[in-house]
Amino acid sequence: MTNANTDQTVKNIEGWKSLLWMLMLIYAGSRVLQVFPSGIPMLAIVILHVVPPTVFALIHGAMFYRIRGILAFVAICLLVGNVFENLGVRTGFPFGHYYFTDVMGPKILVVPVFLGLAYVGMAYLSWTLARLILEETQRPLAGSRVMTVALLASAIMVCWDLSMDSVWSTIVRAWIWQQGGIYFGVPLTNFLGWFVTGYVFYQLFALYLRNRSRAGHALPANYWSMAVAFYVISAAGNLLLLIPQPGPAVVSDPSGVRWKASSITAASAAATISTMGAFALLAWIRRPGAGRGRKATRQSGLGAEEIALG
Repeated sequence: MTNANTDQTVKNIEGWKSLLWMLMLIYAGSRVLQVFPSGIPMLAIVILHVVPPTVFALIHGAMFYRIRGILAFVAICLLVGNVFENLGVRTGFPFGHYYFTDVMGPKILVVPVFLGLAYVGMAYLSWTLARLILEETQRPLAGSRVMTVALLASAIMVCWDLSMDSVWSTIVRAWIWQQGGIYFGVPLTNFLGWFVTGYVFYQLFALYLRNRSRAGHALPANYWSMAVAFYVISAAGNLLLLIPQPGPAVVSDPSGVRWKASSITAASAAATISTMGAFALLAWIRRPGAGRGRKATRQSGLGAEEIALG
């Protein structure tokens, strides 16, 4: 690579990095607004929750999987997620019996549009953390790794839902569990359904990637760190919910069981720290280039070529 090409690559990388950090800041602001809405409509807060992670996934993913690869991920995620969610609302399989209110805005059939986009952003981050934890970033997926990455990513995705579902259903009432559930109004079948749904789209994407090489251009040294940071921001947002907020101190699920709102948010925080926090820590420790300094890395199955960023 010539010096001129290297300089241009560095400039492009720095530009995309700035945009990715900006998306993280917008998302962090949306988590604060969830606690201190200041009169902002709930739908606007939902949009700010959903759109930045989705755009982050598109840009960050295109750097590693190329545009075609990340579009394949988005298509698989949206198709599988919407099929399972529509099936769940209509039949109760695989999550349990529930329906969506108007909190998350317009729907396609019986599922909010923004729920599908929420799948994309958090599913991408969960998939990325799984690859980091299993140290599967420097070679094409092959053999048993095609399945193990999908299984771990599904578990990470379930932990995200475990950390937020009771808040968004029992308190916010973005969706309603018609028969309530043992976990603060959420049935345990919901988490099994999340694992099954996640595994289906992760396994399909893993099969798509099998033996495919990644994009050949340089990656920022903190490329993987940015994905972990976004996931940590999501986790930290759950901890903000511990701050007392206006509203009823006690809420009821459709079965008539009454729950303290403070107990729900405390359970959310505990689940966040013990699951999302643990996965984020593992991913941070195992990310490529940890402690190498400020460099861009070109990774392949044969090693890594580094380009200094200054």
